[in-house]
Amino acid sequence: MQPDPIFVIACALTIAVILASAATHKLRAPSKFASQVEDYQLLPKALVKPLSRLIPLIELAIALALLIPASRFIAAPMAAALLLGYGAAIAINLWRGRSDIDCGCSGPDQAQPLRPVLLARNSILAALAVIASVPPHARDMGVFDGFVVIAAAAVALLIYSAAESLLANGPRLAKLIGR
Repeated sequence: MQPDPIFVIACALTIAVILASAATHKLRAPSKFASQVEDYQLLPKALVKPLSRLIPLIELAIALALLIPASRFIAAPMAAALLLGYGAAIAINLWRGRSDIDCGCSGPDQAQPLRPVLLARNSILAALAVIASVPPHARDMGVFDGFVVIAAAAVALLIYSAAESLLANGPRLAKLIGR
């Protein structure tokens, strides 16, 4: 069964905006991001800096490719793999008992410790990327369809932003209420 193009395009647009946003905060504070990559202790020290410079460029390239219908079916699985790779890095450090490091998810201004809920978040985002890779049902798209795509992506991004704020501020909130 092929999904409606509105659903596929909205998923692609949502993931593209999230990846582009993630890339921009990494590019704005490259030394902070390199420090976050190093904190995961998954790479040899010699690879930390080059990879921390390459990751945002990869995110931007995938985000752009998700917006182009001809490349979406290649970019979407790449986005899913990237998000699952981030999830694997989080899972490895949680397994090691290293939940105190900053996940690097919320940008340089807002530290967010590693928690299992981040694995669920990345899995949901990877699922959206997989949906974006499915060839949609062929049909003509009208102006109203374009509005629905933008509205659906905007709602998904608002939900993501609200959830991300709750995740980032959860530890502080728990301290305030005495837990």
